[in-house]
Amino acid sequence: MQIAKLVHTTDGGWSTTEFPALDSPRTLVTVFGASNRIDDPSAIGALARAYPQSVIIGCSTAGEISGATIRDDSLSVAVCRFERTRLRSARSAVSSSADSYAAGIEIGKALLEPDLRSVLVISDGIRVNGSELLRGLNDHLPASVVVTGGLAGDGDRFQRTWVLADGGPAQGLVSAVGFYGDHLRVGHGSKGGWDTFGPERTITRSAGNVLFEIDGRPALALYKEYLGERARDLPGAALLFPLALRATRGDEKRLVRTILSIDEAAQSMTFAGDVPEGNLAQLMRANFDRLIAGASDAARVTAAGDHPDTPSLAIAISCVGRRLVLGERAEEEVEAVHDALPSRSELVGFYSYGEISPYANGRCDLHNQTMTLTHFEER
Repeated sequence: MQIAKLVHTTDGGWSTTEFPALDSPRTLVTVFGASNRIDDPSAIGALARAYPQSVIIGCSTAGEISGATIRDDSLSVAVCRFERTRLRSARSAVSSSADSYAAGIEIGKALLEPDLRSVLVISDGIRVNGSELLRGLNDHLPASVVVTGGLAGDGDRFQRTWVLADGGPAQGLVSAVGFYGDHLRVGHGSKGGWDTFGPERTITRSAGNVLFEIDGRPALALYKEYLGERARDLPGAALLFPLALRATRGDEKRLVRTILSIDEAAQSMTFAGDVPEGNLAQLMRANFDRLIAGASDAARVTAAGDHPDTPSLAIAISCVGRRLVLGERAEEEVEAVHDALPSRSELVGFYSYGEISPYANGRCDLHNQTMTLTHFEER
């Protein structure tokens, strides 16, 4: 593998005078940038023209990660040319969350081949129900295929997101890259670090990713009781108090859900992924040191068993809620990830509206409020 990292800022331009000569059908170009880059896509266009044979994937963010640094209003780019791994791209249009399952099916069918090893998925962050998208993918891909990725972001605004298509940013898309062959090792890890508090309650009425009632009470009214004065800042304040879900009291697997929007008239809340009826829900709040330790743990799990002297690419996708909670300490979690990775691993990524990764092993899940890592190494 040959890897180069690039950064573009509005005031300083590109971090290099010439784009690295790595263009090929086996080259992956990842591009993570500010949501306002859809208004001026000239820098992205220049990158696309420099890599006409390569597979380019990327999206808008709630902050861009490059090495141990977090930036805003920039582009964080990695150009990775594989020696033996074959790549293929696929995408699907989504106009609303109702299209999510079909998009997963379409992408799964387009990428499935006997030697498919991994899929990196980047999705619109507002119009997509991430759980349904992944259900479509899981229904059409073998459990042996590692599926990771994330949902595009728009800072803390939740107004518009973009995903790259045909060399430029566009709204209402899900994009994916398939990795093929026996020479690729893909590591993955997803960790949280939040603390649960308050009673565990039962979801008594929901529809997909819309939550109407908990313990027979209007969900939004109950949630506001817990938030107190912070309820004035909804839905943004909800990023600081996500929900932990599990199927039964004996289930050790907990998935975290972040609120995307609220409906005062219906007293409902819309989440980035499904909130199934009958599941148990419990509020969560931040523990700063545990959030940072969780990020480090995710990196160690991701890169376990890899060769420190081999070039590798690590893609970090962390939730916007973590960044808002950590504030000025947000860079500490990125530094913790960077320090835990192998010495020759290049790190890029973004802050998202949802993270995609297996919970431990097997089928992928939608996560919120986690640091999720994917690590690519060729052997």
